[in-house]
Amino acid sequence: MMHYFHRQVQLWGEETQRSLQSKKIAIIGAGGLGSSLCYALGASGIGEIHVIDFDEVSVHNIHRQIAFKVGDEGKNKAAINAANINARCPFTNALAHECGFNEWSQKDIEVDLIIDATDNLPTRGEINSYAKSRNLPWVYGSVEQFHGQVCFFEEASFNELFKITAKTPAGIAAPIVMHIASLQANLALRYLAGQSVKKDMLYYLHFNADGELMTQKFLMPKAQG
Repeated sequence: MMHYFHRQVQLWGEETQRSLQSKKIAIIGAGGLGSSLCYALGASGIGEIHVIDFDEVSVHNIHRQIAFKVGDEGKNKAAINAANINARCPFTNALAHECGFNEWSQKDIEVDLIIDATDNLPTRGEINSYAKSRNLPWVYGSVEQFHGQVCFFEEASFNELFKITAKTPAGIAAPIVMHIASLQANLALRYLAGQSVKKDMLYYLHFNADGELMTQKFLMPKAQG
């Protein structure tokens, strides 16, 4: 196992790498963000990864959802991503849940961290409520056009800070999806490996009119009550 994870072992040692084998995470959504998250975290040594998505691949998904290829249309997204993880890494058990978040949440599966890879605010609100009820941290991520947001939620509450609407995102550039997912994955992996993580800090990334990548940070207040 240590030979497989050689470069990570160089980073934080064998003990930390072994500790990842006991960790369990849930990735909610297996499309754009979810596909990139599964690739980024699926071969890191996390012991158990639950991939949750009710949706099937459509041809318009493929350009920005890196797990899929032409010919995958009609197949469940969670099933494809879980199979990819299991094929790449013999030290991780990936399980596909072909359902929505609410149905998965009723299965009473214990995890150490939830990662949001959804594309709508109502489901993120449900993830926040579930995480609060379980005293679980979760990593939020969203993308639209050429910008995105990331936050590791622990004491702050998404539902108190965001207006929950049914608004759907506008067009999306494929590279920003992978960029935001990469930031989410780095926060998740640092947390699971016992590294320092800045919590309840919202990172907003966007390209300005001159094409310069800008990053803004906002400290989120603690949840009320």
